[in-house]
Amino acid sequence: MLKGLVITPPVLGRISIGKVVEKAGKRLPEKDDQFTITSQVQGAEGWLPHPFDEGFRKAQGGKIRAIPIRLLFNDPDLNFRAEYALFDRRTGRPVCVGNGESCKRRTESGIQSLPCPSPEGCTLAQNAACKPYGRLNVLIGDDDPLGSFVFRTTGFNSIRTLSARLAYFQAISGNRLAYLPLELRLRGKSTRQSMGTPIYYVDLTVRSGVSVEEALTESKQLEADRREAGFDQVALEGAARQGFSNGAFEESEEEGDSVVEEFYPEGDGGQGDPGFASEKSAAPSLADKLEDRVVRLGRDVG
Repeated sequence: MLKGLVITPPVLGRISIGKVVEKAGKRLPEKDDQFTITSQVQGAEGWLPHPFDEGFRKAQGGKIRAIPIRLLFNDPDLNFRAEYALFDRRTGRPVCVGNGESCKRRTESGIQSLPCPSPEGCTLAQNAACKPYGRLNVLIGDDDPLGSFVFRTTGFNSIRTLSARLAYFQAISGNRLAYLPLELRLRGKSTRQSMGTPIYYVDLTVRSGVSVEEALTESKQLEADRREAGFDQVALEGAARQGFSNGAFEESEEEGDSVVEEFYPEGDGGQGDPGFASEKSAAPSLADKLEDRVVRLGRDVG
């Protein structure tokens, strides 16, 4: 295994609740009121739809509001990794990743482990350059038991809800997250900050039409079937932990370009990589502030 390279679950496609659009010569994220499932291939108009997208869309009347899924692991932290993250917006390179207590930061002398006071108390993280960032890997369909689809988010509502649901489902199932029949579900809410405009976030529930009791019974049966067939879930999770710990940053520079474009856009207040930049951007104009406000209202802020 190459040292310094984080080994993540194999990814077959992406799940999103928005897309990147071009406005006034800038490419900016635009939220949506539905899921989109894409492949890992980009065309002239963005990420190409995955075949699953068309099937779910037809079955749900044109808009995907729920996706039946399973999880790869029983450990919530392997399925969903959430942390404070700062990227160099010019290169897409990860710069600093922390959990509110400690962080790994790229410096001129190499990667260092430093205290992490959270974005509110960190000088490097000013102007929304650093924010919560989560990645959830899920299984769709039964063709590939190890090939996942990744949902990325910087939304507080999605991160908080997914973290809670994973912990709760692990608890009530007796550590059988990987065997539960689950569903990603899109939910909407309005807040004072959104001025009544709905914002959308992702929730995790048992599948539609399945009670919690039925889901728990199914998880026990699936666990027994896999164990009898020789499927070693404990060894799988050990391999995943080793892979995640093999490097400092989960996203490569290649992946970072797409992450920065969608979740850390220029209009979000950042100034590239403050740790490496030699010049500061000029103070934003009133027009810039108004545009930034519009961008923020259209994003998953919770």
